[in-house]
Amino acid sequence: MNSTFVRPLGFYLGGFQSLPFAQYYFLFLSIIYLATLFFNIFLMAIIMHAESLHTPKYIAIFLLSIVDICYSTTIIPKSAGAFLFDSKFILYETCLTQMFFVVYFSEMESMSITILAYDRLISICFPLQSVTINTNTRMIRIILISACIPLVVDVVLVYLITRLSFCRSTVINSYFCDHGPVFNLACNDFTPNWRVAYFSIVTFFCVPPALIIVSYICILSALLKIKSKDGRRKAFKTCTTHLALVAIFYIPLISIYLTSWIKLSVDTNTRIFSTSLAATVPPLLNPIIYTLKTEEIMLEIKKIFKRKTADSLPKMLFSFNLGRTVS
Repeated sequence: MNSTFVRPLGFYLGGFQSLPFAQYYFLFLSIIYLATLFFNIFLMAIIMHAESLHTPKYIAIFLLSIVDICYSTTIIPKSAGAFLFDSKFILYETCLTQMFFVVYFSEMESMSITILAYDRLISICFPLQSVTINTNTRMIRIILISACIPLVVDVVLVYLITRLSFCRSTVINSYFCDHGPVFNLACNDFTPNWRVAYFSIVTFFCVPPALIIVSYICILSALLKIKSKDGRRKAFKTCTTHLALVAIFYIPLISIYLTSWIKLSVDTNTRIFSTSLAATVPPLLNPIIYTLKTEEIMLEIKKIFKRKTADSLPKMLFSFNLGRTVS
């Protein structure tokens, strides 16, 4: 086995080879990336600035923004550089590093959305005890535990790649170092890689939406117990933002995994196009949705702008009066 084991110097990204004007698509993804950075940093700055937002819910939203930035950063800059500047060769070690972080932050995206579902569940089903149940310290502990679980799984996932021999093609049928397309290139048995991949998909992309569905069944049951229609409407309104995030993130991913599992014939470019949008659009939309649909954040933004206007107005009046005095 040692004499036939082949570890390549690197891999070539072979996605979108037959797609005309692929450069324009990656230019579009680059614009999405810059917008993702701007909106997520803006949302994080608002949360950090406003003491009223230093609550478990906004700690979880802050985590989601960090994950959004990291997830986009692991995919878009490297992939856009490869296709815009025709540098599609990626070193073996660099490939495994990118693979680890892409998989890890995609799983953390799922975990973050699930943590937000937990926050809604506690707030609506246990309104009187929520302050004592869901404290800032407890939320931070939940986040740390949620970050450690995929970390362990992904270390094993990437380590198993190093056990594979690549004696045939080194062209990855994707736009980045995608785990599945990479281990499918191997010459030796990659059954352990399949098993870890399935475990990862089920644990981080099937169990969380199932838990979210269960949490919303409990939330719906609690809402039906509220007598006033206005009270039910206000309570449910706090969930609509989170439900939008759930739909935006999970529906494209589950669709992609289902087509793979039932072995539907999907054009390669279509598959790569779908996965790239599923990976890059949610991190952009998450902060926009939370900013526009959350009253507390909009209130803080209005306060900041009012304060800026109040501070700048006396300076403008002073400059105007000084100009009149001089004249």
